[in-house]
Amino acid sequence: MGSNIILKVENLGKQYRLGLVGTGTISHDLNRWWNKIRGKHDPYLKVGESNNRSEKGNSDYVWAIRNINFEVKRGEVLGIIGKNGAGKSTLLKILSRVTSPTIGNIKTKGRIASLLEVGTGFHPEMTGKENIYLNGAILGMTKSEINSKIDEIIEFSGCLRYVDTPVKRYSSGMKVRLAFAVAAFLEPDILVVDEVLAVGDAEFQKKAIGKMQDISNSDGRTVLFVSHNMAAVRSLCTRGMLIENGEISAISDVDTIIEKYLDKNTVRNTFNPKNRSGNGIVQVSDISIYGKTKKLPPENNQSFKIDIDLLNTQKINSAQLRLDLKINDYLGQRVAWLSNYLSDIDRVEEIKNVTFSVPRLNLNQGSYFITIDLYVDKVRSDFLQNVISFDVMDGNFYNNGRHIPIQESKILMDFNTEINGRNE
Repeated sequence: MGSNIILKVENLGKQYRLGLVGTGTISHDLNRWWNKIRGKHDPYLKVGESNNRSEKGNSDYVWAIRNINFEVKRGEVLGIIGKNGAGKSTLLKILSRVTSPTIGNIKTKGRIASLLEVGTGFHPEMTGKENIYLNGAILGMTKSEINSKIDEIIEFSGCLRYVDTPVKRYSSGMKVRLAFAVAAFLEPDILVVDEVLAVGDAEFQKKAIGKMQDISNSDGRTVLFVSHNMAAVRSLCTRGMLIENGEISAISDVDTIIEKYLDKNTVRNTFNPKNRSGNGIVQVSDISIYGKTKKLPPENNQSFKIDIDLLNTQKINSAQLRLDLKINDYLGQRVAWLSNYLSDIDRVEEIKNVTFSVPRLNLNQGSYFITIDLYVDKVRSDFLQNVISFDVMDGNFYNNGRHIPIQESKILMDFNTEINGRNE
C-alpha cells in the first residue's frame, strides 16, 4: 500500500442467506467447516446471486456486495452514492468492523470512527458524558486525551443541558448530534458517515458538513460519506463512487458520479406518475414542457411554458383549486416556485388545465425536476415528486456569448453595471 494510501479494499464481498435463517443451516455450516479444514474453497460462495431486488432469484444466498475494489488517499473525501439497497451501508459496516466480510481484504492505516445508525455505539443506560469516554476508549484514546476534547464535543453537539442524562432519554436528533461530535472530535484517521445525518436539522447538517470539510482540509484526515443529498455530496466530496446491485459501477470526480446516478435513476422528459399521494379528487393527467414553440425545447432568454392537464371528474372550479409547481435543480435544491395561488385570475368552472407561462426564462443551462403539489379546498389532492424533468438549453442570456457556469448559479439575473473612477 502506497505511502499516501490510507485505505485499500481488495475483492471485498459479503454474502447473506435469505429467509428466516441468518447465515445458514447446520448442514451448510458443517460443509463449510469440512471444506475449510481440507483447504478447499467455501462451496456456497459459488451459488450466491447478485444484489438485485427487482428480480426473484433461484438461490438462497445473495451477495449484498461483491467485487469491491478501491483505494482512498489520506485527506480525501469520498462520496458513496446509490439507490436504497445497493449495498452502501453494508460496505460501511464492514469498513467499520461492525460485521465481517465473507471474502476479500481491507488494509487501513490508523483509527476508524463511524457514524452509521442513530444510537450506534451508545449504551442507552449511560449518560452522554459517559458515552463520550466509552467511545474514546474504543478508539484507543487515553482518558487525558478525551478530557482535552470533551468540552469541544459537548459544545458542538448542543447537548450541554442533557449531557448527564442517560442516552435512552435523548431524541433521535440529539443522539445524532452527540454521536457526530464524538466521532469528529476524537480525531480518527478515517471518519465514516452514513445517511444518519439526515435525522438532524438543517442548521446542524450545515455545521456537520463544515466540520467534515475542516477535518479533511485542515487536519488531512479521510472521510467516507454516504448520502442521498446530492448537494451535500457535491459540496463536501472530492471524489465519488457509484454502487449498483452490490458492485461498484463507477469511480470518478464527484460531478461525473452524480450525473451518472441521476441519469440512471430519473425518468427524463416523460410524465411518470407512478409514485403519487393525495385523496385523488383532482389529479394531474399529463404535463408538457416546451420553449418558444411546442416544437422547441426550453431555452433561457426565451419564453417558456408548462402545460398541466387535470382529471377533474367532480367538476371542481379554479377558486377551490391550488396548484403549486416546484422546480429543483439536479442536486435537489429548490430554484423556483410557481402557483395559481400567486396569480389574480377570474374564476373558471370545471377546470381541466393549468398553464404557467414565463416570458423570459432565467434558469441557467442544465437539468431540472418538477414536483406538483395540488390542493382542493385546502386538502391535498395530488402530490407528485420529481414527476418529470427537463433540460434548459443555453440561449445567450446576456447577448454577448458569455456564460455563468451552472456550478456557480442556477438563476440568471438581469442587471446593469456602472463603474466609477477618477477622470483623467
